[in-house]
This record gives sequence, C-alpha cells and structure tokens, in this order.
Amino acid sequence: MLKYLTSAVLTTLLISACSEPKDVVITPEPQDLTEVTVGKWILDEKGNVMFDPQTSGLVVLDGQLVTIADASADTTQQLKLHSISPDTATLSASSERFSFSNTVRRSCFYSYLSEQPDLEALAVDPRDTNVIYTVTEDATRTGALSPRCESKYEETGSTDYPTLLVKLTRKDNGSVEMSDVRPLQFPNDFEVGNFPNDGIEGLTMAEDGTLYLALEKDKAGQPRIFTLAVDEDFFSSNDFATVSEPNLQLPSFTSGNHPINGLALYTHSTGASYLFGAARNDNELWVIDVSGSKPTTRIPITFDVAGDQSCEQYTMDNSSMEGLVTIENTLWIINDPWEKNYLKNATCEAHKKRYEDLAPLLFPLEINSVWFE
Repeated sequence: MLKYLTSAVLTTLLISACSEPKDVVITPEPQDLTEVTVGKWILDEKGNVMFDPQTSGLVVLDGQLVTIADASADTTQQLKLHSISPDTATLSASSERFSFSNTVRRSCFYSYLSEQPDLEALAVDPRDTNVIYTVTEDATRTGALSPRCESKYEETGSTDYPTLLVKLTRKDNGSVEMSDVRPLQFPNDFEVGNFPNDGIEGLTMAEDGTLYLALEKDKAGQPRIFTLAVDEDFFSSNDFATVSEPNLQLPSFTSGNHPINGLALYTHSTGASYLFGAARNDNELWVIDVSGSKPTTRIPITFDVAGDQSCEQYTMDNSSMEGLVTIENTLWIINDPWEKNYLKNATCEAHKKRYEDLAPLLFPLEINSVWFE
C-alpha cells in the first residue's frame, strides 16, 4: 500500500513541476490623496471679521489676494473688490463701489449691473493686470429686460436673463470701473438647461487670452467647463459671445449635485497646464489636465480652523470653498459661507458669532507633486 501511495505522490509532484506557473496579479491599494488645510479667519486691522461678504472668486493683484461679493452678500460688501494679505489673512483694503463707463450705462444691462448684480468669480487678464473679468449668475432678483433688449438677447441657450461677462478696469487713482459687458450664449446642442442659480461660478484666463468658465450643472446634472477667446476687439461688439467646449476629461455623475465653484490655472514644472477646480459640495480639489489626455484627479480636502486663545483647532462640517488661486507653490482657497449649513461648524462656542456673521476664512494648501502623476 505504501508503494502505491508513494507513486501517487511522486506523480502529483511531477505534474505540478511540469505545469506552467500561474501569473499572480497584485492590485495595489488605492493611494489616499486626502489633504488637510488649516484656515484663518479673515480679520481687518481692528480684529473684526468680514461681515457676510459671500466671497466669490479669488485672484492675485500686486501680491494681495482679491475677492468679490455676490448678490446675497450684505449690501455694504457688494460692487467692490476686497484685498487680503495672504501671509496674515488680514483684510487690507476694500475699493469704493464700482463706477460705470458710458458703454455700460447705455447697455441693456445697466439697471441690473448697477443695483444688486450676482457677480461670481474673478479672472485677471495676464496681458494687462489692470483688467479683471467677472461674470453674472442669478438675475431673478431683477426686472425683465426692455422689449427691445429682450428680443435681441432671448436666444441665450440657457437662462431667460443672459449670463453676462463683465470687464472691470483698475484706474490710476485706485478706483475700479465696470468698463464693458457682453452677454454669453450657449449653443443649444450643449443642453445647458435653464438653472438661474446654478450657472457660471469659476473663471480663469490663460496667457493667450483663453478664458475658462466653469458651469455648476447642466440639464443632465453634470459640471461643465467652457472657453471663450477674448481678444482686444472682444468688447467692441454687443452681440452674444458664444462659448466653446474643450475636450476635457471631467468626472461624470449619476446622481447628486457636484458643481465646480472656482477655477485656477496652474503650469506644472513640465510645462503642462492644469485647471484647479473647487468642487465645493464634494470637498474636493479637481486637478484637470488642460490637454484632455488624462482623467481628472480628485483630491479630498479636510478643512480645519486654526486654534486660537478661545478654541483648539477643529474640523469644519461645511466649508463651501468658492475661490482659489496659486502663488508659487501654494494654493490659496477662500470659502463662501453657506447660510443654510454654516452654523453646523460652530462646535466651539467662542466662534459661534463668527459663523452667525457668515464670516469667511482663508486656507493655504501646498501644491503636491503626486496630484499630477
């Protein structure tokens, strides 16, 4: 019996030895790309917070961070540029209310722009840093256009009241003029949909004058990015400016709202260009390859509030990041206090009044090379 067992074992070993080894596929664990950023309250020189500015967009001008207020902000904050020192998160200055050129005064849109326009996002023209662009979103607060203007601008491809691209010009005396305006048109086959409060919320401009515009959601509930070529003759026309759509690999979603609420352009050391997108609802930074050859990398972000004499450092429940811009190797993020959710952050009683005042914070984040791999 032992002889037969030994023979069977040897036969099995020989067969095993002659068989081809199977390939073993080892799937690496997904890399955790989560980043933590610690924000500071934006305070003026007297230590007071910014009261309800509903900060929208962030750019760099003369070494300062600059933001703008939307239509839901306190009226004292609207139609101004607000400058913030990045090193100290100090509100260093706010401009006087914008003045208006004769071109804007004579346009179909002056009534809306001079009262409570919903200004969203900022982009500096790299060819002339005295020129800044902003864009309008929700115009439901305003009256209808005149019959003549409504007839001319009814084919928006989106909302009933057209989205407006606005040119701001800084003057030598420090004032800011709303110098030009032009309505935007979305081709019908883009299927943008009619969502007055889910429109363009991000702007940034490349060296060649390509303006990138981030849409919160389209008819299918997807975030989109469009482009415009803005040359020296762009504002010589008051006709629609029709947007185009670059071939970018943006995330696609089957449900929920996943808006892009801010854009910044970044040039990598390799020379490749990327868009940084503020995906507010997802608490994510999207790293978008401008060439369209790579899918978007999604970076989860945890937003903490810096500790002080009254509160230890703690994590926010809802930060609602809104604007972002780069200075060298740092990405700066400003949040837009969302009234519906902002008090959820008040886990430290000493900061509760700041949340009630809808005060924003400034967050620095070091740009990480792994984002681009």
